[in-house]
Amino acid sequence: MNKLGVHALSWVGGWTEEEATTAIEGSARLGYDLIEIPALDTGAIDVDGTASLLEEHGLGATISLGLDPTNDITSDDPAIAARGEDHLKTVVSIARDLGATHVCGVLHSAMKKYMEPATEAGIAQCATILRQVCEAADASGIEVGLEVVNRYETNVINTAAQGVALCKMVGTSNVKVHLDTYHMNIEEADSARAIFETGDYLGYFHIGESHRGYLGSGSIDFDSVFRGLRQVNYTGPIVFESFSSKVVNPQLSSMLGIWRDLWDDGEDLCRHAIEFTKAHLQAADRVNGLVRHPGVGGVFIG
Repeated sequence: MNKLGVHALSWVGGWTEEEATTAIEGSARLGYDLIEIPALDTGAIDVDGTASLLEEHGLGATISLGLDPTNDITSDDPAIAARGEDHLKTVVSIARDLGATHVCGVLHSAMKKYMEPATEAGIAQCATILRQVCEAADASGIEVGLEVVNRYETNVINTAAQGVALCKMVGTSNVKVHLDTYHMNIEEADSARAIFETGDYLGYFHIGESHRGYLGSGSIDFDSVFRGLRQVNYTGPIVFESFSSKVVNPQLSSMLGIWRDLWDDGEDLCRHAIEFTKAHLQAADRVNGLVRHPGVGGVFIG
């Protein structure tokens, strides 16, 4: 059974003691199994305090982040790449101490608009560094999810197929593809087919609407997405992610262009999301008819 989670920035803009309490209490109250904690500023995370809150409320945790130009592991500057490796290993240590199960996000490059394609040398260096990070994570039973994001946020992996290819280059058993419906809606011709072709490499899944607002109010075909997840017997986390300028994290808002007020009540948003997700999972479970998906060598839910 999938554990259902929510990104903390659907509740709060940072991770002070008060913000951590708000996000963790709220997520537990609505029935989520886990909260995804952003590690944009590792120094802001009170590990002991957060661990105590998670235990008090019976909530699991995952950790997500995006690298930036100062610690980009595809950089041809050895000092920048080394700083990225150190940063990722620090996040793995925080995840270990929190009892988190996954470290995920844009771990493979800076989260920014690149003005040129990635180089073969940059990608090879990225895979080498990620292999070392994954080995450190594996020692603590942590999975590492490489998030496939759109062309305006990385030049390394924009499609599920590229995500699988990078996982194969890294080569550890705990490296997985992290898919996100918001990004898939931009880059994939067929999101359900992309899920199918990712198969066992799929290890973490974000659900977000095409405009990052309330689920079901945009253009994403969630029926086919959830049927696709059931078709590949995906059992990993399904985590809701949404952003609005009403809940501001200055660093992330600037990187992702979160200028619009898509919602102003995080609790209502998160309540709707878990109800929406459960309903779509139940509907996918009720689907009995199977048809062959054109171009895919196997049975696929249509």
